[in-house]
Amino acid sequence: MDPVIAEQLGRDHPLTAHLNDFLTDKRKAGASGQTIRAYRGDLIQFTAHVDGDLAELSAAPIRAFLADLGALSAATRKRKRAAIASFCRWAVRHDLLDANPMDRIDTIKVPKTLPRPAAAADVTKDLNAICSRRPRKDVPLDRLRDRVLFESAYVCGARASEVWGLYVEDLDLRLDDEHVRIHGKGGSVRAVLLDDRGYVTLLKLYLARAGYTSGPLFRASINGSGGPLSYDASHHRWETYCQAAGVEIDIHQLRHAHATELINAGVSIEAVRRRLSLASAETTQLYTLLADDVADAEIRAARRRRDQGTR
Repeated sequence: MDPVIAEQLGRDHPLTAHLNDFLTDKRKAGASGQTIRAYRGDLIQFTAHVDGDLAELSAAPIRAFLADLGALSAATRKRKRAAIASFCRWAVRHDLLDANPMDRIDTIKVPKTLPRPAAAADVTKDLNAICSRRPRKDVPLDRLRDRVLFESAYVCGARASEVWGLYVEDLDLRLDDEHVRIHGKGGSVRAVLLDDRGYVTLLKLYLARAGYTSGPLFRASINGSGGPLSYDASHHRWETYCQAAGVEIDIHQLRHAHATELINAGVSIEAVRRRLSLASAETTQLYTLLADDVADAEIRAARRRRDQGTR
C-alpha cells in the first residue's frame, strides 16, 4: 500500500485501493518518480469531491473539482485533468467503470508562451558557485556531484526527471564519441551527444572520485552509498547555490537555455527537436521566436551604446 495514500485518505476510503493499484501499474510501466508524485497529489486532492465507489463515478464531481481550480493556471488545471483522465482510462480497462466520465468533460487549452531561458553567463555563475570545472582535490564529493548533475541538465538540454533518472550504464564515454542514453516521456529513449569537452572531463572525474561502475549516477549520500538523489533534495541545494551566486534561475530554465543557444548557433529546428525530445517542430519553433527576442535585445543595447557615444 502506498504510504502517502494510506495516511492521507485512510484505508477505508472507497478509492484508496484503486489509487494504490493505479500508481503501482504506472510504476511498472516505467513512470518516473516525479510523475508518480504528481499523479498521487492530484488524485488525492480530487478524492475530496468523491463520495461513493469508483463504479459510481460520474462527470459531476469531476466538474466540481475542476471548477474549484479556477484560480490556478491553465497549465496546472490541464495537468490535474490529465491525472483524472488517466485514472479513469485505467479504471475502464480494468472493468471498474462501465463508461469513462471524462468523455463529458471539456478539454483545457493552454496558451502557448515563450520558454524562459537563462543567460549563459548566469548559468555559468551558478554552476561555479557549486565548484569550478577544474575543482581542487579537497572539493567534497557531494558538491562535485551537484556540479555534474546540474550541468548535465544544461549541456544535454534534458528534463529534470530525465537527468535524475540517469544510470552509469546510460553513459558511453568512448573517446571523441561520448554519448548519454536519456530515458524520456512515454518510455522513449534517445542518445545525446556529449560534445562539451570540459563537461566530459568533469563527468569522468566525478565517476573516478565516486568509484561508480553501475547503478544510479547521482546518489543521495555524501559517501555515495545511498539511493538515487531525490528531486526535492537537489532542488533545495540548487536554490542555495543560486542564492550564493546572486542569480535566480529555475532548474527547468537550464533546458530552455540550451535550446536557445543551439538555435542562436544555427542548429536546425529538427536537430534541436530530436536532441530535446520535443513533441513537434511547432513546439521547437518557439525557441526561434525567443532567439529573435534575444537578437532584438542585443540590437537595442548596441543602439544605446552608439547614442551615448554621439552625445
